[in-house]
Amino acid sequence: MAKAYTPGLKVTASARYQARRVLPISGEVLVRRGDIVEARTSVARTFLEGDATPMKVANMLGCNPKELPSLMLVAIGSAVREGDTIARSKGIFGMMKTEVKCTSSGVIESVSDTTGMVIVRGAQIPVEVRAYIDGIVAEVLAGEGVVVENTVALVQGIFGIGGETAGILRCVCSSPVEPLEESHITSVHQGAIVVGGARASAAAIRKARAVGAVAIISGGIDDQDLRDFLGYDLGVAITGSEKTGLTVIVTEGFGDIAMATRTFELLRSHEGHCASVNGATQIRAGVMRPEVVVPLSAKPALSTTTSEAIVGSATAGYLEIGTFVRVIRDPYFGLLGSVAALPEQPAVLDSGSKARVLEVKLEDGRVVTVPRANVELIES
Repeated sequence: MAKAYTPGLKVTASARYQARRVLPISGEVLVRRGDIVEARTSVARTFLEGDATPMKVANMLGCNPKELPSLMLVAIGSAVREGDTIARSKGIFGMMKTEVKCTSSGVIESVSDTTGMVIVRGAQIPVEVRAYIDGIVAEVLAGEGVVVENTVALVQGIFGIGGETAGILRCVCSSPVEPLEESHITSVHQGAIVVGGARASAAAIRKARAVGAVAIISGGIDDQDLRDFLGYDLGVAITGSEKTGLTVIVTEGFGDIAMATRTFELLRSHEGHCASVNGATQIRAGVMRPEVVVPLSAKPALSTTTSEAIVGSATAGYLEIGTFVRVIRDPYFGLLGSVAALPEQPAVLDSGSKARVLEVKLEDGRVVTVPRANVELIES
């Protein structure tokens, strides 16, 4: 067998990339097909219903729910502010009247003569979707959003936290094996995407957040450092919604792991360029990879070819002789190399079990045999 399928990451200097940007509910699209947009451009907008505040007004007035509508001082649909008087009892002989003041601002949505409840609906919550990358609007999805497209350099990572952001790439390490330390980060990195080499220290991550950097990219990270940064154990199958004030992307894995040379050189070649990053990671069905997207064209044009663009971050490909891979299990964890052979017959492993294997020629020249399930494809 000459080929075998395996999960993979993309690390490519040039690819046609599409970002599908859609609203959670129907709304208004703010741009047109062919418009040039920047990463922070709002491309679609909608409004979510405000919070509902229930008030037990009949209980507060000491009246029967059937009487409530006649005791209301404001009609359904009327705007009210917190502290406004919305209902008043008849009192005794016109005296000793009880008043109910609104506990929140909004609009009177309903008055129930069954439960005695008044619902105050808060102001609508605006929701905007941004373009995410610098590019051109390739498609308008009526009432939903758009597809933004550009030719980009793309790096997908192993793991990330934090959501979408954009900034200028700043490489602070001189080599992919140099750890990212606190001393590498200064006030000049405010608003920047900091690119390190090997493991990012906990102090470096805290310093980056303190100076206002928007993201950190490193080869590795210690799980304890990540736990300390978040303040809790990350036990979910999807990340990206953490409110940390900083997006963190790990390109190789957990521990003292150097960034792959080709990844480091690709990011360093775009020093000073604007990039978009997203730390969202999903490890179950519908795999999502954290990614770094560097637009290559300041004035992109609509594609005239029928070739497929990269959409999203899940990738899969096949192994063949010469394919570049990363070993993802001990004893060669994190090492890179190319496929040297794909034996057809299963081999007996050290554990005594049988599995399909392949031979990998590592970057240091060694040729090792590993199970096919223990490698990850790095697509270029």
